Amino acid sequence: MKFKTGQALLEQCKKENISISEAMIQREVSISDSTREEIIARMSRAYGIMKDAVKEGASGKLHSIGGLLGGEARKMLDWTENGHGTCGSTISRASAYAMGVLEVNASMGLIVAAPTAGSSGVIPGVFLALQEAHGFSDEQMTQALFNAGAVGYLIMQNGTVAGAEGGCQAEIGSAAAMASSAVVELLGGTPEQCLDAASDVMSGMLGLVCDPIAGLVEVPCQKRNAIGAANALVCAQMILAGIPARIPFDEMVTAMYRVGRSIPYELRETALGGVAATPTACALCDQIFCKKDKE
Repeated sequence: MKFKTGQALLEQCKKENISISEAMIQREVSISDSTREEIIARMSRAYGIMKDAVKEGASGKLHSIGGLLGGEARKMLDWTENGHGTCGSTISRASAYAMGVLEVNASMGLIVAAPTAGSSGVIPGVFLALQEAHGFSDEQMTQALFNAGAVGYLIMQNGTVAGAEGGCQAEIGSAAAMASSAVVELLGGTPEQCLDAASDVMSGMLGLVCDPIAGLVEVPCQKRNAIGAANALVCAQMILAGIPARIPFDEMVTAMYRVGRSIPYELRETALGGVAATPTACALCDQIFCKKDKE
């Protein structure tokens, strides 16, 4: 069960006639001293933290350390619940929930870095919205997290999930790929379809830079989490509709890593380029640090 590539994972799933989530559980058991029950219990706790973060983020009562975030998720939910919207209920809620988790993170609340703090809203947003739409149990969602974990593990083995190394494509792109693969499994897709969905997500977010204003995980990170959540759901739907990915998962991970290494350092989490270098962003940066100096 010590697979290190997507192809090896698929071969193992086919040989054992198991899902990606089950393969990941078996891998975790094989490399640790913990029992299957203990490993699942830890993942269940992680899902509980995700659910709590979504709830807290939806309260509309949070204010970020940098002062750039606060109440956006609640506004999105109110708009949706009042019968407005352009995206449909599931995508609207997934996006709003993802934004809310970023508010929790930016106000020093408890989140699950999945795979990073900057991308921590994508998986909870997608999972909670899908659970509400389809009535999945917490046990089913916990199982699906192992699928997402397998995808994240493979990206880390063969690429990167760090914005400082690969840009935002490596953070939110990876989170969205993880979420999309899990959605496909939850909705009855095959292991091959799961990795196809992950590949399509990465393709759609290829080249995305990491350019946080003032170096804070607030703007544009929050809205990119919302976009990542929507991307995950759209790609899952395309795959389940029978539209295959043209580039294999392993090749897409390699492509993402190479693109990330080609991105100028100013666009890899330094706050020296992109959105962070606009006049308005620079003015906001001055305000944030002036406020901190006064405090």
